[in-house]
Amino acid sequence: MDETTFDPDLIHAIFKLVWSRRALEREKNDCIEALEGEVTAGMSKKSRPTSANANALKLSCELLRLFVTEAVQRSATIAEAEGVGKIEATHLERILPQLLLDF
Repeated sequence: MDETTFDPDLIHAIFKLVWSRRALEREKNDCIEALEGEVTAGMSKKSRPTSANANALKLSCELLRLFVTEAVQRSATIAEAEGVGKIEATHLERILPQLLLDF
């Protein structure tokens, strides 16, 4: 691939961080429910590790690359229309709602 993309190891590390935080939140919520006397179906299940295969990571990296590229291009268009030579946070803030809807 000729184009620069995100490092799959970095993206995997970010995913693992998010997965572990969500697992901790679920465990905390299960403990609170158990203390309140509610029994949930998920309480007896083991927490199994979440993983991503190599193709899913490559696809995630490509999607992030496209997302960032599109954000920069849209922000540059707004900055150019305003006669500014540099993209600022306000330009990104203006394009972000529609960008998120498009993706």
